[in-house]
Amino acid sequence: MNTNTISIGLFIDGGYYAKIDKSLSQTLAMRIDVTQLMQYIRSKVAEDCGIDKSRCHITESHFFRGRYRASDANAKNLLFSERHFEDTLIANDVIFHYKHLREIDGNVIEKGIDVWYALEAYELAAIRKFDYVVLITGDADHEMLIRKLKAMKINVILLTGNFDSSTGISRLLKEEATLHIDIAEQMAQNHNLVKQLCTHVNK
Repeated sequence: MNTNTISIGLFIDGGYYAKIDKSLSQTLAMRIDVTQLMQYIRSKVAEDCGIDKSRCHITESHFFRGRYRASDANAKNLLFSERHFEDTLIANDVIFHYKHLREIDGNVIEKGIDVWYALEAYELAAIRKFDYVVLITGDADHEMLIRKLKAMKINVILLTGNFDSSTGISRLLKEEATLHIDIAEQMAQNHNLVKQLCTHVNK
């Protein structure tokens, strides 16, 4: 591990992140502040290393999501909210990766995002040689990704938000990670964390 600075790679499963945001919006009329979330991640890595946060840096961050084509998003009144969220990602130097959603017989189909997420995280971890990889996901299929990253001697933090049944994750995924952080559990124990990590929906 680098003794001067700690390099962190952050990979966000957009579908899972959206579920967390939706749950917070419905229960607390709040949503996650991306900037503050990234600061929180740096502080948790620093805490795990026993060093000052100033020595921990998110050197690369990626967001993966399926989304509607422009005409479909416009018809569903989603264009503004999607663009507004993208502005937040851009402001925080988060690279976003999208694949088109398909709708068949009223069912929304998302193909290939999970595989793309895993391949990109593994490849970039190998190239960039991160000290820590932080995965925001609840997908049980990423258990093998965590194993592979750990085999490269990379510390893997799984960050989740188990606010309700829609944001629950598998026990095996939690157990495989070097460290599991559930922000729902953390917020329940520390109400100041809600103010730190969230903003009101109307902001």
